Amino acid sequence: MRRMARLDPGDLTMLIRSVALLLGVIVPLFLGDAARAATEDFGVWLQALRRDALADGVSKATVDAALTNVTLIDRVIELDRQQPEFTMTFQEYVERVVPQKRVDRGRELIVEYHDLLTQVARRYGVPPRFIVSLWAVESDYGRVMGDFPIIDALATLSYDGRRSSYFRSELMQALHILDEQRMAPAALTGSWAGAMGQSQFMPSSFRRFAVDQDGDGRADIWNDQVDVFASIAHYLSALGWNATQGWGIEVRLPARFDTRLADSKAEKTVAAWQKLGVRTAAGGALPNPTVKAYVVLPAGATGPAYLAYPNFKVILKWNRSDFFAIAAGLLADRIGAN
Repeated sequence: MRRMARLDPGDLTMLIRSVALLLGVIVPLFLGDAARAATEDFGVWLQALRRDALADGVSKATVDAALTNVTLIDRVIELDRQQPEFTMTFQEYVERVVPQKRVDRGRELIVEYHDLLTQVARRYGVPPRFIVSLWAVESDYGRVMGDFPIIDALATLSYDGRRSSYFRSELMQALHILDEQRMAPAALTGSWAGAMGQSQFMPSSFRRFAVDQDGDGRADIWNDQVDVFASIAHYLSALGWNATQGWGIEVRLPARFDTRLADSKAEKTVAAWQKLGVRTAAGGALPNPTVKAYVVLPAGATGPAYLAYPNFKVILKWNRSDFFAIAAGLLADRIGAN
């Protein structure tokens, strides 16, 4: 008799999940520290969450309001599962994030909100063009914020099992936000993954950096423009933004440049890069000779090159992607106006 090959546990899990998905059933994945059984009852999980939230200092009124009718959202699971596996090229990314129409709109808005942006820039030491740039990249100037209920979305992602600890922590932070901001759960909306408002802060970032700039008792990053601007600026300032420097500059590398030097660990003064033959993209002398910088090659050795200043690392703390940081910097430069 022919023997059937044995499936290892990983294959068996994937087989069960595939069959379950065909039947329209969402089965939690067993990744990272998500070690509970796939059949765990959501009600049991929710009761544990309630106990933990109360123990963490969230008021009973908030816990009751936020979790009594919380539901799992199938669409959140679908979006989490269907994230694209391909990677855009750097050029494709820049074309998508820094189109001319976004530059033009940014120039209009930096004029429209001149007084508010100037007020915020003076307080936090972050130039308006960078505030507006991050506003644009995150939510297209407040146009695309997401309308998912954050508590339900984060509960879904926490219970589902993929990065459950991370999303459970963010869910706990969201419950604290409801307490501290005196918000109704229905008012806490954002992306399917939990990012909120015009600045797209995750709940943990909101609690650290969101600012009630106008003193009305709430840090409103959804509707209050001065709070949006101040929160973005406070985030950058708190992480070490230097108002006297930009983010970096596109450069021309010398022939036979040693690409091993394109590394954040190979940081040198701009003057030292100048001695090695690095020039501006137009071929001129480099500005800011005393500033420390490193070479970034986002598209590899044959693509564009940039010298990244310390503020580049600050943007990376916002989003750990060279593509993101360069695109935000380029957009800020193109919007201009201080």
